Amino acid sequence: MDKSFEVIVVGGGFAGVAAVKALGRSGVKVLLIDRNNYHQFQPLLYQVATAQIGVSDVTRTFRGMFQRYPSASVLTANVAAVDVQAHTVTTTDGDTFHAKILVLAAGAAANYFNTPGAEEHAYPLYSVTDAVRLGNAMVHALDAAQRNGSSGGVHVVVVGGGPTGVETAGAIAENFKYVIPKYYSDGVAANSSVHLVDMVPNVLNAFADKNKAYAARHLQQAGVRLKMGSGVTEVRPDGVDFADGTSLPSQITVWAGGLKAGAVVAGSGLDQGRGGRIDVNPDLTAPGAPGVYVLGDAANMTDARGDKLPQLGSCAQQAGKWAARNIRADLTGGQREPFAYRDKGYMAMIGRGAAVAEIGRKRIEMQGPLAFLAWLGVHVVLLSGNRQRISALISWADDYLTHSRSHVVLGAPRD
Repeated sequence: MDKSFEVIVVGGGFAGVAAVKALGRSGVKVLLIDRNNYHQFQPLLYQVATAQIGVSDVTRTFRGMFQRYPSASVLTANVAAVDVQAHTVTTTDGDTFHAKILVLAAGAAANYFNTPGAEEHAYPLYSVTDAVRLGNAMVHALDAAQRNGSSGGVHVVVVGGGPTGVETAGAIAENFKYVIPKYYSDGVAANSSVHLVDMVPNVLNAFADKNKAYAARHLQQAGVRLKMGSGVTEVRPDGVDFADGTSLPSQITVWAGGLKAGAVVAGSGLDQGRGGRIDVNPDLTAPGAPGVYVLGDAANMTDARGDKLPQLGSCAQQAGKWAARNIRADLTGGQREPFAYRDKGYMAMIGRGAAVAEIGRKRIEMQGPLAFLAWLGVHVVLLSGNRQRISALISWADDYLTHSRSHVVLGAPRD
């Protein structure tokens, strides 16, 4: 394989894929390096974990995505080191690749904030592997509860009241309420519980008050028990302890408490800001490293007014396209331009037919079925291929009408 390229992109998330596609359309010789050979749609991983959709609905191979672009290559490898001054990437296989321009879009990892036991005992939800592992643990716990008879139940604690935590807790609660009774004895569902916990006083703390209240009310109606305003001090194999001296039993603790930049960024030598991410220049380049761009969850980006931009898939996707535009300018002697983010707002799925949304820069507020339809529309558009879109729509329709779970959670057998 050739080891010299015009551009190397490290990481195949929303930003990395968008950059490679845009560069490939222009005939730029670009190499994507990722540990996986597929793109994963992270906003729907909680639905994989709860068997609402299948793994194939949220994954698509990079080679399939880029087959129309002869100048784009893919390398499946783990990155050992990047040299932001020399513009080189070295893999764990010992190979070193060089580019005129380097793009770091390697995503993020769970941020446990040094909470004792969290990394060892909690389940993050940032990759397909994480989703399958969590789903597999849920199945094992339910099977164990069934063996224990009518007194057995599964207790789940979801840490983090942001969109990921809210969506995950809502999906698990609806499983306990509607799906589990179809497949397990009545006692398993009746004795199971899901708690959503956070140190802040409200769920969806960044949303408007009306949407916060709607989300909290609907979660509680679905069976989610809220414990807000007290931070987690320890995660144990059988429970979670809190700063107020209380504790909750938990066979499964899901960690949705925040993200930090991954190891590639941490080892790059670039100055790290909030969350370990790089505070990039307005044109998405890294300060002090000419010819290096940092995108997506690896970057702290701001708009023209200096306001912090959200860590959202749509923002990362726009950043990838914009970076490609600036890279083309770099390669042809043109002028880079500051990133102009088109603010599409925020949204979160709460449960069956229920969601909240704040659309656009003016934050037009929606709750309930209308927000649910908006959520569906946005996520269908963001999915990476037509097959994935059609399959997800069929799965959602089947789930909405029947509460069936035809998807199988694949994982390691019980020890």
